[in-house]
This record gives sequence, structure tokens and C-alpha cells, in this order.
Amino acid sequence: MDKILTDLRITIAVGVLLAVGLMFAPYYAPPSAALGAFQWLHVFFGITWIGLLYYFNFVQIPTMPSIPAELKPGVSKYIAPKALFYFRWAAAFTVLTGLILAYLYHELHEALTLQEPARLIGIGMYLALIMAFNVWFIIWPNQKRALGLVPADDASKAKSARVAMLASRTNTLLSIPMLLAMTAAR
Repeated sequence: MDKILTDLRITIAVGVLLAVGLMFAPYYAPPSAALGAFQWLHVFFGITWIGLLYYFNFVQIPTMPSIPAELKPGVSKYIAPKALFYFRWAAAFTVLTGLILAYLYHELHEALTLQEPARLIGIGMYLALIMAFNVWFIIWPNQKRALGLVPADDASKAKSARVAMLASRTNTLLSIPMLLAMTAAR
């Protein structure tokens, strides 16, 4: 067990194998194999995305001012860039799998045009699209400057950090009704 849990790749592989095994259980009965797989992927990527969003907003941003200056590079050079990698790709794959699910449920058109019976899921989709836009086109470009991943002077870094934080807080705000819309729609 120690070998499984000390290597993240092995931990994830075993978790995936267990999940696949459950898919063959007699009580696992999604409408189709594709729907089951995409629901699972959508929830996995969504939890990763929103979990990291909440990590940034509930843990990292409030804690950074109290971290001694000599320790801050540990976060800004190592932890934040890696977390932002998973954050942005989880956002992209959450949106992609969500669109595929809406298509497989034959409700993509109704959701995107906010028609019944898919109006609530459509509202959730639009909130998620706004959030994903913020991740890729506001948060990430500004975080690259704020973290020094691209050249920027101190004033630009400070301004970029604030813009990224405000966009991240906007996503936190939008995530609350988005999660309600997504979970209440079924």
C-alpha cells in the first residue's frame, strides 16, 4: 500500500482502475457508456477546477501576506505555477466535457438558447463559460506577469496580481450559482 500511496501517478492509476471496475458493477447503469464516461470526466475535471479555485481564494491569497518574504518564492516559483497549470486545463476540460454531455443528452441547443427544459443547465453553462474565459484570458496572462514567468516591472506585477485576484474572486462568486444550476438541473 505504501508504494501505491507514495507515488501520485500510481495512486491516480489505481483510482482510475477502481472507477473502471465499478463501471462493470451490476448497479452501475448510466443511460449509455458514453454518458457514464463523460459524466465521470466532467465531474472529475469540475472538482479539480473548482477545488483549485477555492484553494487559491480560501488558502493561498489570504495566506500570502503572512508568509515571510524569504519563503514567498516557494509559493510563487513552484506551487502557484503548477497549481495554475492544473487550474486552467481543468477549466478547459470541464467545459469541453460539459458541452459533450449536453450534446449526448440532446439538450445542447436548448441549453445554449436557454430554452426549457434545459434552461437551468444553460445558465450554468454560460456561467462556466464566463469563468473559463476569465481563467484563460484574464487570470492566466496576469498571473504570468505577477509570478515573474514573463518579464514585467514591479508596478506591472502588482497591477497584474490585483487584476488576477479580482477575476479569481469573480469566478468564486460565479461558481456558487453555477454549481447550483449544474446540480439542480438533473
